[in-house]
Amino acid sequence: MALLLEHEFKPLPADKQIETLPFLEAVAHLPPFFDCLGTPIVYSPVKADLTGNIKKIRAVYESNPTKFKTLQNILEAEKEMHGSAWPKTGATLALMWLKRGLKFMLVLLQSISDGERDEEHPNLIRVNAMKAYEIALKKYHGWMLQKLFTGSVYALPYKSDLLKALEKGKEVKEEESIEKIRQFLSRVTPILDAIYEMYTKMNAELSYKA
Repeated sequence: MALLLEHEFKPLPADKQIETLPFLEAVAHLPPFFDCLGTPIVYSPVKADLTGNIKKIRAVYESNPTKFKTLQNILEAEKEMHGSAWPKTGATLALMWLKRGLKFMLVLLQSISDGERDEEHPNLIRVNAMKAYEIALKKYHGWMLQKLFTGSVYALPYKSDLLKALEKGKEVKEEESIEKIRQFLSRVTPILDAIYEMYTKMNAELSYKA
């Protein structure tokens, strides 16, 4: 999967401490995934949000690479630094939204790789996209954004076109593309799960609507 496997994610260590710089360098290659979904009015803002949040986290990291070596270091330092304004501030807030965008992407890809589909229209990815939206983003969106996303599923590309876009235009057998998606998911899912777990443990998750 040319786009998804361009940059290796480091394996999650036993202590689940995710190093900030390798994480940022790997995740920086993922926003173009949203170009593959078409519907610029919906997915361009998601891509821009992802890119912007990566930049915000990187700026905090670069201000003191030693202090902010891991993502947990960042959350702990910002909690102490910002007091009652935390976690709705700084890199903590940026990572909160970044993980949600990544969750949407991973659930969508997992659903495709699991073979979930509309049996009457097996080459459509509406079922997969709606599942991803329901799980990752819907509860954080107001009514207007929810309507926009729900409508957008009718303009999504065919599964075959999405897989081709992820291969950067190369013709590859579907089974090969799905296997690459599984490789990608096996690397990234444990990392994302650890980030969600960290937010839960630190009581850093917010449920306000965008």
